[in-house]
Amino acid sequence: MSPTITALLVYILWMLLLLGMLAGMRTGLTLSGAKKANGFSPDGSDVGDFSNRLCRAHANCYESFPIFGGLLLLSIASDTMAITDGLAYILIGARLGQSLIHLISTSESAVFVRFGFFLVQVAIALYWGIQFIKYFMG
Repeated sequence: MSPTITALLVYILWMLLLLGMLAGMRTGLTLSGAKKANGFSPDGSDVGDFSNRLCRAHANCYESFPIFGGLLLLSIASDTMAITDGLAYILIGARLGQSLIHLISTSESAVFVRFGFFLVQVAIALYWGIQFIKYFMG
């Protein structure tokens, strides 16, 4: 399996894992009677700090997916994985790093580290975008 396909698959599985964690937490709270099924705040802040960070980490993933996942999908669909394969593992590593730091802490230093991971992803996306323009425009 190419690095591009692996990165796309890991990205999707990561989002599913975060969603599963969120669903598991909320299901447990609902079944225990601690919360009503329709009583959850969308941002998770009503359940606690971790729930809020989990909701934001998951949201960061799906907010970024159209860009990062879209570029990976473009590469696969156009058979130009040579453009994305070289940095695909770095992209997914930065994505996972950003999410994990978000889950662990919102301290000032953690936010700087998380932002660094985000910048790596943006830099890769910009680089890929330029490479795609060069490729498709001739």
